[in-house]
Amino acid sequence: MADNRIAANPLFLREEELRQGIEMLFFAYRDFTGKADLMLAEYGFGRAHHRAIYFIGRQPGMTVSALLDILKITKQSLNRVLGELIRQGFVGRRAGERDRRQRLLELTPKGAELERRLSDAQRVLLADAYRAAGADAVEGFRTVLLGLIDEPDRARFLHGAPPGRR
Repeated sequence: MADNRIAANPLFLREEELRQGIEMLFFAYRDFTGKADLMLAEYGFGRAHHRAIYFIGRQPGMTVSALLDILKITKQSLNRVLGELIRQGFVGRRAGERDRRQRLLELTPKGAELERRLSDAQRVLLADAYRAAGADAVEGFRTVLLGLIDEPDRARFLHGAPPGRR
């Protein structure tokens, strides 16, 4: 396979390079979510359902308010999404052990299977891109992504916190 890496442009902050970066993010997001979107459509679900399933799977027992904090959507929107996921048997909820008013969310076996299917294609796509780019590029990509994430959420990915518990 040919080396597709392009030499870094020392003028990477020029308007055209920034615009190209924006376009590449749009295309990458489209392609990253494409297969998952087709699977979600089988259930009448959208990307909000996918994000909810993904993060509940990453952190079983998370509270509704923690999920709201991650997704940054309205409570009304989350209630609609969770209601559908619960009614169709993808997500379960239980009362908190210390605070019975809390609702702790977890994927059912059906939900875990859907999360696995949705993530498998994305993992393959990301692993292939990482392999082609090499370790230094992956670290640079991680640095760029961290720079795009709002300051309060960056802590989730810093200081060696375990996955899903950041």
